[in-house]
Amino acid sequence: MKKLVTTLVWMVCCLGFVFAETISTDKSDFAQIGTVIDDAAYDIRYYSPNNFTGHKINGYKAPRAYMTKKALAALAKAAEDLRAQGYRLLIWDAYRPQKAVDDFVAWINDPNNPGDKTFYPKLEKSDLLAGDYIMAKSGHTRGSTVDLTIITKDGGFVDMGGTFDLFSEISHPDYKKISKKQKKNRKILRDAMVNAGFKPLDSEWWHFTLKDEPYSDTYFNFDVE
Repeated sequence: MKKLVTTLVWMVCCLGFVFAETISTDKSDFAQIGTVIDDAAYDIRYYSPNNFTGHKINGYKAPRAYMTKKALAALAKAAEDLRAQGYRLLIWDAYRPQKAVDDFVAWINDPNNPGDKTFYPKLEKSDLLAGDYIMAKSGHTRGSTVDLTIITKDGGFVDMGGTFDLFSEISHPDYKKISKKQKKNRKILRDAMVNAGFKPLDSEWWHFTLKDEPYSDTYFNFDVE
């Protein structure tokens, strides 16, 4: 009897986990970043082969960036703050379809496709999944996460001491072995995003998620187009 009860509890927990997460294709509460922040620049890496897989990612049919309307309103506050300091946003990625995340995982499990090793120079490809660099579920898929940096108002480069999607300790926001100027630049971005209501990620200086995200248990799967 005890074994039966234990089994039933385990099944209920599993079912609860399944039902707690929802897959949706409803994009009615999303908007393109450019409809609200008209001076943002874009380099949508997963629309091109210029990413760690070496190929264009499934689900990216246009070089555009979407977020939930709530997250986008917060991002607009960060953009306003940065604009006053002489900067504007450069967006690398925002909402990411679940099919894109599945594409990442399929690439990791393909032993015949090394992708672009420059993004993980000191790691084996298998380390990217085992080391939680790439997850089977991504916060980006919930629609309130953005990967970004800052550029000058005239489009000039701002040195952050590391490149986007570099799987290395260099990408950690508090990495010590970069210059004072690079640390300052990271702090400018981080402070603006945190003050606007976003939380940073310990392993990626460019990655921010809205603290009070509206779809914390929903993973969306509509195309970026």
